Parts: sequence; C-alpha cells; structure tokens
Amino acid sequence: MLRIALKMLIGDPVKYLGLVFGVAFATLLIAQQTSIFVGILTSTGAEVRVVEEATLWVMDPSVVTIASNRPVRDTMLARVRGVEGVAWAVPLLRGGAAIRLSDGRQFGANISGLDDATLIGAPRAMLLGSVDNLRDPDAVIIDADGYGRLFPGQPKRLGAEVQINDRRAVVRGIARTNPSFSGGIALYARYSTALGFLNTGRTQLSFILAREAPGYSVAGVAEEIGRSTGLKAQSRADFAKANRDDVIQNTGIPISIGSTNVLAVIVGIAIVGLTFTIFVAENLKQFGALKAIGVSNLQLVSMVLTQAALVGLLGYAIGLGVAGWFFLFAAANIPSFQGFFLPWEVAALAALVVVFIITTAALVAMRRVLVIDPAVVFRG
Repeated sequence: MLRIALKMLIGDPVKYLGLVFGVAFATLLIAQQTSIFVGILTSTGAEVRVVEEATLWVMDPSVVTIASNRPVRDTMLARVRGVEGVAWAVPLLRGGAAIRLSDGRQFGANISGLDDATLIGAPRAMLLGSVDNLRDPDAVIIDADGYGRLFPGQPKRLGAEVQINDRRAVVRGIARTNPSFSGGIALYARYSTALGFLNTGRTQLSFILAREAPGYSVAGVAEEIGRSTGLKAQSRADFAKANRDDVIQNTGIPISIGSTNVLAVIVGIAIVGLTFTIFVAENLKQFGALKAIGVSNLQLVSMVLTQAALVGLLGYAIGLGVAGWFFLFAAANIPSFQGFFLPWEVAALAALVVVFIITTAALVAMRRVLVIDPAVVFRG
C-alpha cells in the first residue's frame, strides 16, 4: 500500500513539486528569519561579553545599554577602586566620532578608549599588528570590515592615516571583531588618545570595568559599589542581557521577525493544504478502487500520511539546506552578518512547524478519503 501511495504522489509531478516547494518555502523563511533574529540578539551584547577580563560594569544609574552611555566624573574611578571587594578597576571611554579621509569622504565610528596601562577591552583576534602598538603616538586599531569600508579594494596594511575630529590617527592594528548591533566602524585607542578624538568635555568617563577580589562574589561587590558610590554596577552577563532586552522591548525587530514567521506558516498551510486537497480530490477514484477491493480506512490513512511525510521530509531538507547555504556562503561576505549562523534549536523549531503544516494539510485531505463511497469507481 505504501508503494502505491508513493507512486500516486510522484505520478503527478506538478502537484508533487508544488507540495515540496510550499514546505521548503515555509522552512526557509522560518529558519532564516529566526536565525537572523538570534544573531541580532547575540550582537547586542557582543561588545560587553568580549571584555572577558572584567566581571563588573559600573555606570551612571540611568544607563541601560552600552550605546546610550552617560559619562560620570573621573573621580568616580578612585571611589570604585576603594570599595571593599574590588580587585581592580579601569576606565573605559566610548563615543561616536567622524572619520575624514584625505579625499574628503566621511564615515561614522565608535571609539573605545582603553586604560593606558592595561589596555583591557582591546580586541583579541588581530589580523595585522599588535595590541601593544596602541602605545604609539596617535595609534588606533580598526576592525577589518571597517578598514574595508574606508579603503575599498586596497590590501590591508598598517600605517594608513585618517583624521578623527580634525586630529591625526594612524592605523597600527587591524582586528577581527564580531558585528555590533549599533553598527559603524569600530576603533580602539588608549584612553588618553581617545580623549583628544572625542573631546567630550569635563565629564568623560563612560564606564568603569572592574573585577571582584578573591573570596568575594560578583553580586555582592556590585551591591557594595552601588551603596558606596551611587553608581549602577552590573555583572557582565546582566549588562549583556540588558542590551538584549532593550532590543526586544523597544524595537520593532521581534514583531517584524515574528510576523514573517506567522506569514510563512500561513502560506505554507495554504499552499500545501490546498494542493494536497486537490491532489486527493483528483485521485478519489483510485482511493475508491482500493476501498472497493477491501483496503481499510486505517490503510488509506497510512497512505495519505506516507505521502505527507515524504513531502514534509523533502521540503524541510531543501528549505533548511538553502537557509544553511545562505549563512555559510551568501552571508559570509556581508559584514552585517558576520558571526551569524543557523542554530540547531532553530532547525528543530522549523521541523516542528513543518510537522504542524503537514499534519494540518493531511487531516484536511483525509476527510475526503475516509468518507469516500467505493461506488465512485463505477460512476462516469
């Protein structure tokens, strides 16, 4: 019976391919869009998680995300260092600036000013140069994608000069970094050098990076910093989560991605359900003939489910394969998608949706099979 069911399905190639395409299309949309959403959420806290040396981020109480920092007085650094349980604390300056090239082109950049002594917060994956090169005068490290935007088509080299807010800056390192949600070119410099680039006024300290002393807990030290200084202190994980939650709560991205997935399910059900129903309707005589020779309803149901399972399996494999190809090859050269991939959880979610689509379509089609009158075979 199952072989007959498969021959009936494959014997109508137009509807067979239409069914497979409907499932593949729904799978592709769900897998791709959900993976992009996961990648966006991951990128929101990338700039926080990458600073592995620091377990605590200290900031103004009004700050919610790393992009919306509000500077505090420089004297707060000494106060944080004096809090019981703090092993060390270093400054971090962050701000936006305009990069001007010799040909007049301008680009926006996010500048991170690192502690002059320790350079905590510097990128780890260097393509050219060394983090220690930041100790040179006017030195900056730039991310690889940013370098490509500034100097398209040119080989990567050290020593290129740009102007940042009318001050000279020399590229002394090129790093590979994960894309950030805020976008823009990422630049790193010593704290004292970045002050000249940003010129933010008297209150310039964006964040204080700290670590708890041995024998103290991160949560306990964070609470003590807040009580002693009036600043907000969060663990690295909590601050990264706050950046992610801000995107979920205050942007239209979740609604946009969610509506796309809902449409994918609706379109999948519409295409597969309608095509499957037409396919069964056109084969009612065959089903009726089988019923007339003694095939039970249970066997007919198993035939329909086998046809649905084949369609679902092939459509899912094709859709998931195209989504995986997108992240491995098509998106590999797009800077905004660097680091994005197809998680297995998303693949499992797509599989559940395909099962739902196929089951719904099969249930609609089976109604006509179960109530069919074997006498339909003998009618004109």
